[in-house]
Amino acid sequence: MPEWINACAVNDVEPEEAIRFDHAAKTFAIFRSPDDRYYCTAGLCTHENVHLADGLVMDHEVECPKHSGAFDYRTGEARRSPACINLKTFPTKVENGRIHIEV
Repeated sequence: MPEWINACAVNDVEPEEAIRFDHAAKTFAIFRSPDDRYYCTAGLCTHENVHLADGLVMDHEVECPKHSGAFDYRTGEARRSPACINLKTFPTKVENGRIHIEV
């Protein structure tokens, strides 16, 4: 059964940035869009398991720091090779200044 996990404070994530969040042996990436919406994806690139929170975030995309594959962090869609498998996404909500993800 899914549960909501308190991941971080809203101020921990700058606009067009990502942070890494680890929980229960899984890694997530939490993103803040330019319009102050929060998104969460699996934290590792589907191409070579590199941490996406270390990548460039711009225009609703995250670029993998290893081979420059790109994903739309809102939908998880793989947008540029060599990434060809979409990222899993997770619902987010903000309560009392904290970002929660549903896992």
